[in-house]
Amino acid sequence: MRIAFQGESGAFSEAALFEHFGSETESVACPSFRDVFLAVETRNCDFGIIPIENSLAGSIHQNYDHLIESQLNIVGEHFLRVRHCLLAKPGVRLQEIQKVISHPQALAQCEHYLRSLKGVTVEPFYDTAGSVKAVSEMESRDVAAIASKRAAEVYGLHILQEGIEDNQANFTRFLVLSIDSGSDPGEDAKTSIVFTLANQPGSLFKAMSVFALRDIDLTKIESRPLVGKPWEYLFYIDFLGSTTNLTITRALDHLREYSINLRVLGSYPRHRL
Repeated sequence: MRIAFQGESGAFSEAALFEHFGSETESVACPSFRDVFLAVETRNCDFGIIPIENSLAGSIHQNYDHLIESQLNIVGEHFLRVRHCLLAKPGVRLQEIQKVISHPQALAQCEHYLRSLKGVTVEPFYDTAGSVKAVSEMESRDVAAIASKRAAEVYGLHILQEGIEDNQANFTRFLVLSIDSGSDPGEDAKTSIVFTLANQPGSLFKAMSVFALRDIDLTKIESRPLVGKPWEYLFYIDFLGSTTNLTITRALDHLREYSINLRVLGSYPRHRL
């Protein structure tokens, strides 16, 4: 199988890919999240994997927008424990570092640690693994990167310090994308939907009531602006259960009575830590 991910080899997305599909899978690096969607839509890859939220930094809004623009289906999810490392060229000591580069989310997740490095400047970079690649190609030895342990192995850097994230409960949730809707996810499943509502008093309350009345457990609620209609919103919801379950299908039928548009993004096996 060929699986698309955003970033360079050694990225956390690639680590999630190998954990989910196995180490024999062929990973295909893409420069942007949109390119991941395109790789699957054009059948250049069998699946794509994208981060959708982090337990510390929150949602990746860009990917919520891509989901609504695409017709791909969510067929799986994966939780990755994110362990950040400070990486530098071989032989460099921590005291020599004057600048640290990495993806903005990685920098944010290591904010307290970075503050402890006196006289060190911080610079955002497009990708965690990309920052490691850049450091490996620099002549300067006073620049370090924040990325995964695997990225150090891929680009020949050494680890100055491991586990520098501010909170050890640092997980990123990834979604697996496919052109096909996937097989029956089984009993322990999760479903993702997106819908719009009329801007009327009580409309969101009524929409939520279709789940509460049936004791359906909501695990995520996210709103995004509806493009072209100021102050109107798309609502993304994840809940436990599958569209193969009669209770779920009745809830969705009920929700269609209140919503202007409703789309099921996918039902897929639930990943448990």
